[in-house]
Amino acid sequence: MGQCVTKCKNPSSSLGSKSGDKDPGSKSHHKKGGGGGCKEAEPGPVCGKSTGDLLANGTKTMEVIAETPVIPALSGDPLKDDLSANGEDFSLLRIEELFSHYKDEQDDAILEEGMERFCNDLCVDPAEFRVLLLAWKFQAATMCKFTRKEFVEGCKAIKADSLEGICARFPCMLLEAQAEDKFKDLYRFTFQFGLDSEEGQRSLHRDIAIALWRLVFTQDMPPILECWLDFLTENPPGVKGISRDTWNMFLNFTQVIGPDLSNYSEDEAWPSLFDTFVEWEVERRKKWEEERRCTWSPSTDTVDDGGVTKQE
Repeated sequence: MGQCVTKCKNPSSSLGSKSGDKDPGSKSHHKKGGGGGCKEAEPGPVCGKSTGDLLANGTKTMEVIAETPVIPALSGDPLKDDLSANGEDFSLLRIEELFSHYKDEQDDAILEEGMERFCNDLCVDPAEFRVLLLAWKFQAATMCKFTRKEFVEGCKAIKADSLEGICARFPCMLLEAQAEDKFKDLYRFTFQFGLDSEEGQRSLHRDIAIALWRLVFTQDMPPILECWLDFLTENPPGVKGISRDTWNMFLNFTQVIGPDLSNYSEDEAWPSLFDTFVEWEVERRKKWEEERRCTWSPSTDTVDDGGVTKQE
């Protein structure tokens, strides 16, 4: 999946290359609580093909022709028996059928091509926040891949056995992710999700980390985030990879350090990269202030013959 939040093999991916370094060895701006009171969205047409222009977020405008993918239906009795057997309002058999519709022909998993079709049929951009939420709910171990167990258990967790059902759960997922404890779990999941476990990767490539930071903070962006990402972008020699400790501590940093950085102390147990960032950002702001003063010149007051003050 070229632009998948969940994959970075394709060099044209919005997340860039996934090859990263391998390491050897509070207050919150998020709402507290579990995000209760969520009402599921009414199921409707899952997707459509549009004939209009692409917008920046990958969606299309103008005419939409409903086109729900055809998934082989189960004959009446087995489906009813399944619903009765598990005592839930979803069907395990239907979940299995949905998985089989997108799984790879060789591997028992939904891989890049299948994930592309899955996201397309859900009418979501593979690089958007909702796809990250779905991967979180499915506890996916690898970008752009759902194993059978992950898919089935994930659908059971959100109580959905169809494309319509999954789409109907998105509003609740978005609300749930605003809760402080849930967001912390999502945030930590995102780091692990970005690693290439098959290569034994233990730190995130800088470009992947930048993209994932932008993504995970979609709903509530900390004021200091852009400054931090500017620092990472402009200092590539000093930032070879982002460790788990640095990733986790940055969330704490956004919660306790003010945007003016005045309450930051090097004596506290922050990663050394944060010390370098604060020093770099303070110097950058001083430079901006000096440039602003140099370019500003006071106006000269003059008095015309009528005694009226003018500014030149």
